Amino acid sequence: MTAEAEEDPAATVRRTARSVSRAALGTLLRETGGAPYVSLVNVATDHAGAPLLLLSDLADHTRNPADDERASLLFDGTAEREDPLAGERVTLQGRLRPSDEPRHRSRYLARHPAATGYAEFKDFHFYRMTVERAHLVAGFGRIRWLEAAAVLVEPAPALIAHEADIVRHMNEDHQDALDAYAQGLLGLDGTGWRLTGVDPEGADLRQGTRTARLRFRQPESRSGRRTGRAGAPGATGA
Repeated sequence: MTAEAEEDPAATVRRTARSVSRAALGTLLRETGGAPYVSLVNVATDHAGAPLLLLSDLADHTRNPADDERASLLFDGTAEREDPLAGERVTLQGRLRPSDEPRHRSRYLARHPAATGYAEFKDFHFYRMTVERAHLVAGFGRIRWLEAAAVLVEPAPALIAHEADIVRHMNEDHQDALDAYAQGLLGLDGTGWRLTGVDPEGADLRQGTRTARLRFRQPESRSGRRTGRAGAPGATGA
C-alpha cells in the first residue's frame, strides 16, 4: 500500500492544497442571478492551510464575492498521473474575504514573485478563504467530506514570527542545502532552488516557474519546534 493510500484524509487535503500553485475558483455570477462561474487563479496558503489569493477588482471572480462571499477552490493534484481520475483533487468551500494581513501578502508574493508588480496596483487586493469544509477525491473509493476543523491546523506563533528570517537565511547562506533537499529528498533536477515559505507541516521551494513541497515527518509545535525530521513523500511541480 502506498504512503498516499495510508495517509489520513485531512492530511491529504492539506498536502494537495499546499502543493498546488494554481486552482480553479468557483464564484456565483451576479449578472445571471447566481449561476456558477469558474476561473483560473494562482494560490498560496497561510500557516493554518487556508487559501490566499491576489485578485483584481476588475475581474468577475472578484466582483462576485462582493455580493455573495461563498466560493469554492478546486486543487488538481493529478498532474503526474497516467490516469488523472486515480489522483488526488480537493475542493475547499468557504467565504472569500479581503485580507490586509502583512503575513498573507508576504506568503503569497514569496510563492508567486511575478505577482509583486500587480500587488502595487490600486485595483489588486489580497483575499483569504475562510474554509468551511473540504471535499476530497483521492482515487477509487477514497471520497470524503471533511469539516474545516479537521482540515486546518493550528499555526505555530514562533514560526510565523521568524518565517521571514528563516527564508532569508536559507536563501542567502544555504543555497547548496536547498538544492540538496530538492535533488536528494524530492528527486528533482536542477539547481538554484529557493525557499519561499515554511509552515507547521513543511517548506515550499521554487526554481523559476517550478514549485515543490517538502513535507515534515512531524508538524511544528506551537512553540515552533519541530518534533521530527524532514521527509519527502512527494512533490508537485507547477
